[in-house]
Amino acid sequence: MPLTDTVTALPARQALPAEERFATELAFLAAHDDGPRPPGWLLTPRAVITFVCGSGGEALKLPEAPEGLPDELVVAPKFVGERALVERCVVTLAGERGLLLVGEPGTAKSMLSELLSAAVCGTSALTVQGTAGTTEDALRYGWNYALLLAQGPTPQAMVDSPVLAAMRGGKVARVEEITRCLPEVQDALVSILSDRRMSVPELSGTDDAQVAAAAGFTVIATANLRDRGVSEMSAALKRRFNFETVHPIADVEAETELVKRQATAAVARAGAAFGVDDAVLDVLVTVFRDLRAGRSAEGWDVERPGTVMSTAEAVQVAVSLGVSAAYLPGADSLDLVPGHLLGVVRKDDPADHARLLGYWDGPVRRRAEDGSATWRRLWDLRENLR
Repeated sequence: MPLTDTVTALPARQALPAEERFATELAFLAAHDDGPRPPGWLLTPRAVITFVCGSGGEALKLPEAPEGLPDELVVAPKFVGERALVERCVVTLAGERGLLLVGEPGTAKSMLSELLSAAVCGTSALTVQGTAGTTEDALRYGWNYALLLAQGPTPQAMVDSPVLAAMRGGKVARVEEITRCLPEVQDALVSILSDRRMSVPELSGTDDAQVAAAAGFTVIATANLRDRGVSEMSAALKRRFNFETVHPIADVEAETELVKRQATAAVARAGAAFGVDDAVLDVLVTVFRDLRAGRSAEGWDVERPGTVMSTAEAVQVAVSLGVSAAYLPGADSLDLVPGHLLGVVRKDDPADHARLLGYWDGPVRRRAEDGSATWRRLWDLRENLR
């Protein structure tokens, strides 16, 4: 077939932003709850909480559904955590105050930030990824240098940062890993959050010398409690934020269900069905929880590894097991668990290898001796950790 006759289909996107993935739910909730909304909000605060936490299995109903929407809908929970935490976050945003989500890596801070932004203003795309190389321009503005050379500093030559775009549109700006940025870069937010305007000295003497934030503008930032290269936030910047700590999932059944749900979706995107037994997932989640807490469910002491044994890491191991089961059949998924665990714990500290072996010699062995066939098989796989 000639090349001119071929049609190249664009590949499907690997991941959709929350506002697209849950567009039907967002539109349904906007129609379902017609209560008062803060300025610039697409949903009521109550509907935002329902969007994030779910409707508790209850089918919400519309007396007259707009075209394209169902008459009733059960809103699934998207964030596994305390409802009170989500309520405090929503109240903070409704008061147009900065929100800082802190916690261990892998506790879904970024996901919660994305969900809140999508529900409040309809977009989660106004995002700055904080790194040691992030400059102040990423929080303020830059320039189109071709126009700058041709016209000089003009509003047309300005390139808005995501934060400035959020200010103009009255939307939520997201700053991921804010403590990875250098302190002088972080402090660009101090005047923005206090004065609610941004000065543009290059346009001094014109009406565009200052950009005022539209109603609804605010900032959601995230920060890890355990990270290398962290820059301490200034006291002035801390005062501009309400801090909320996102803890690891407390309930083992909820964590197991989350791992299974997210792994199933990820393997489906890889073109296969998720074929890992529930017993293997139970073992996987139990190991992660034991090592994360430094204590087993039975109360036995466990030496915690230096790396973070997060739910997000458990999901990635479950995805690897699912892909292996689908595309490399033959091996038992349980047989692959030790190798993947070793890959997780070796990320930061080489001494974590010995800590993982110690876990095998402790809780894994004791559970095997108690008669569990699954844990007995896992104990027999100790040699795979060498």
